[in-house]
Formats: sequence, structure tokens, C-alpha cells
Amino acid sequence: MPLAREAVELLVQAARAWYFEGDQHGLRDREWMALRFLGRANRFSRTPSALAGFIGATRATASQIVKTLEGKSFLERKPSHEDKRSVVLHVTAQGEKCLSQHDPINHVVNAVTSLGTDECIRLRDSLREILNHLDAAHQRLNASICRDCMFLAERGPGTGKGRATAEFMCRLYRAPVSLEETELLCTSFERTRDRPKIEQHLDPARVASRG
Repeated sequence: MPLAREAVELLVQAARAWYFEGDQHGLRDREWMALRFLGRANRFSRTPSALAGFIGATRATASQIVKTLEGKSFLERKPSHEDKRSVVLHVTAQGEKCLSQHDPINHVVNAVTSLGTDECIRLRDSLREILNHLDAAHQRLNASICRDCMFLAERGPGTGKGRATAEFMCRLYRAPVSLEETELLCTSFERTRDRPKIEQHLDPARVASRG
């Protein structure tokens, strides 16, 4: 127990990088969280309601955050291809540049990267197991990567040259998913022990370092 508590206390200290008072580079912590999430989310999760659920805010608060990010030209709204009555939030090139240069968690990412690939994989997998336990205890589901979701299914071999033409289907949304999209976050994620067999379509080095 003392060891576990010490580990959790260290996690809490690391969290100071992304939970803070005031603002950093013109954005408050929840605004950074929103921009960061939208930069990594798939098209099904880049909606105001999905954003509100991810950051643990009301729809009104999430809407205000979106307006702030739009005002700084970091976000733009576009009609959804799946549902014309809905909008999808897109991070602009300026927003991506801001994330790349100023995101408060970049220092943490660099520190974790310095551990090396094997340590990064062990850390990622350990944190994933912790979230699994929390999900079960609180009867909730955290957003996670599309490639590990029970709803992902392979449609069949691609028609073009190379591995990148493999096609997938989201059985929940009944919509096609590209290989690149399987690496993105989804708020409708549901875990499965029968992991989708998509590794054969990925570069071996990419498989080893993904997370």
C-alpha cells in the first residue's frame, strides 16, 4: 500500500503540468484539455456533446470553451457527413501549431519519451490497466484508441497498393474507418479482450512505439 500510494502521489504531482490556475499561452487548463482532445479524437467524437463528456463539463461550459477556441482561430465547425444536422469540430492549422509549440504537457511527453521505447510501453500498459480498474469500479468508460475497440471490424482487403489501403468498419456507427483513423481517440470506445487483428497492416516500428 505505501508503494502504491507513493506512485499515485507522483502521478498527482505530474498532473500539475495540465491542471493549473490562470492560463498558459492564453488558454486555461480546460481549454488546453479540449484542444488536445479534439486534436486526437476521431470524427465521431469531435462533437460538442462528446467534448463535454470527455472533459467532465456541462454542455454550456463546453460550448463556451469551443467559442473561446474558435475566437483564437484554433477551431472551426463543419457539417457532419454522417448527420447534416450536427457539426464536427476541427482543429485548424493554427491550433495544431499551438499544440505542437505550447501545449503544457509537451514537457511531460518529452520526459516520458526519454525513458526509451520499452519503458514507454510498460508505462502505457500499466496506466491502461489502472484505467480498466477505475472503469469497472465506477461503471464508466474512458475514451481510448479505436484500434482496441470491440466495435472495430475489418471490412476486407484494400483495392490499392500497399498496406495503407486496408478498410475497417465501425459497427456502432455503421461507418467506414480508415487505417489512420484507428489510431485516434473515441468517446464511444468499449474494451474487448478479442483485440482487432490490424497489426499486419501497420509498420512494425509503428506497432512497437504506438500508444
